[in-house]
Amino acid sequence: MPQWETPRTGTYNAAVDLISRNLSHRPDKIAYIDSDGCYSYRDVAVRAEQAGAALRAIGIRPGDRVALCMLDSIEFIAVFLGALRVGIIPIPLNTLLTADDYAFILNDSGARAAVVSDAQVQKLREAIQRSQWAGEMIVSGAPESATGRTLGTLIDPKGETVPHHPTRADDIAFWLYSSGSTGSPKGTPHRHSSLMITAELFARDTLRLQEDDVVFSAAKLFFAYGLGNALTFPMSVGATCVLHAGRPSPEVVARLLIDHKVTVFCGAPTLFGSILASSHLSERGQHALRLCLSAGEALPSEIGRAWTARTGVEIVDGIGSTEMLHIYISNRPKQVRHGSTGSPVPGYEVRLVGEDGLEVGPGEIGELYVRGPTMATEYWNQPEKTAAAFVDGWLRTGDKFLVQDDGGLRHCGRADDMLKVSGIWVSPIEVENALLAHDSVLEAAVIGVTDEAGLVKSKAFVVSKAGVTADRALAQALKDFTKERLAPYKYPREIEFVAELPKTANGKIRRHVLREQEKRRRADSALVQ
Repeated sequence: MPQWETPRTGTYNAAVDLISRNLSHRPDKIAYIDSDGCYSYRDVAVRAEQAGAALRAIGIRPGDRVALCMLDSIEFIAVFLGALRVGIIPIPLNTLLTADDYAFILNDSGARAAVVSDAQVQKLREAIQRSQWAGEMIVSGAPESATGRTLGTLIDPKGETVPHHPTRADDIAFWLYSSGSTGSPKGTPHRHSSLMITAELFARDTLRLQEDDVVFSAAKLFFAYGLGNALTFPMSVGATCVLHAGRPSPEVVARLLIDHKVTVFCGAPTLFGSILASSHLSERGQHALRLCLSAGEALPSEIGRAWTARTGVEIVDGIGSTEMLHIYISNRPKQVRHGSTGSPVPGYEVRLVGEDGLEVGPGEIGELYVRGPTMATEYWNQPEKTAAAFVDGWLRTGDKFLVQDDGGLRHCGRADDMLKVSGIWVSPIEVENALLAHDSVLEAAVIGVTDEAGLVKSKAFVVSKAGVTADRALAQALKDFTKERLAPYKYPREIEFVAELPKTANGKIRRHVLREQEKRRRADSALVQ
């Protein structure tokens, strides 16, 4: 049986596994550091037991669901693990959603309760008022005088320990909600076995994460990416993890990396680019980093090369999804190929499928299908979307890839983002990377627009670097610059300078927002004419 394969018979509980392996080997080692202090693995175990007992004490039963709208802190860790331990299903929620989004999720999930950081209380109250939800809100981190029940008042430090629930490896452990950018958010249930499998296949076997590592993830715990980086991965090897509740600005990240001697930093391409453009980046010899990890979108080659040149540390680029829980295609440490997403993580299989439903050949763009041991079971309450995405044991990712000459897989963009210019598929990422190679460009996003003749052309939205004059002369210079690096039909016919690009909470560029805005603007312009 492979090392990562959890038992398919008998009981298995992911929280018990993660906690017990550290209690037996390193109970007094620092597991987490947040803004309020440091916590040993023994502290994590006690807090998780208390949080789980508190949820059970108010009548929440094994198999019931509890929403977690919590900032990154030891409280999140305790409630998530505590719920898993006693068989309750936690559902981490993006803390940047709207009240309407929360109202939908509370109703859709049927959560019995919601544990909420005090900073999120007002928005959750609005959500509850707009929904038919009849559950209970429990406030974490609020003063004792707060209205309603707080997590602190529910925890009984002298109470009896609740035995862990005898779950099995294939039982549902937790849910995550995927992006609602193309409709309502989709609940994705995951099994107990999946947490440790991602740790074994990626954190240990691919990244070689070690007990003496100090990890910081800019991606928050409510993301699949962040949940692995900041909870499963460090706990699986007994490492230390730094948590930050606020926005990971370049200045904040730089300070955390230095103050806590972080060795493994997990971010997204836009954050790496912003840090490079700031004055806060620590250079060679000024930090303890040994490895950086990027996901969310394809890492532009220029950012990867510039980061390594400045810091002496490479960025390992990979791609994953909420449905697969973490990264399933990745570069390898000390084998990074700039411009490539790498190869499948051991344990995962991929194939590229064309519009005709057949696998494409080398150099051709196709939609990525993936399968592996951590795939979600379904989209909750959405049978049509489940049937469309989960096909014969494979997940249709909606991502377009091609196989490069060296055998590596190159991410070309989301299927909805691809452009068909002169009958040929064009990757927006390829055009964006060409623009990012120019010294004046901080960020770029490319979409397709239809001209008066009905032909699709590419348009670039560009954020220039500080101090750069963004004018017509620069726009023409960027067109000429990209013409030298791309096939003639690929260069952006239009360039618009903007102050910022619309992004998700994880730093992904929301190209669909730019498309919608451009469509409305062109329609309004036609009406005026």
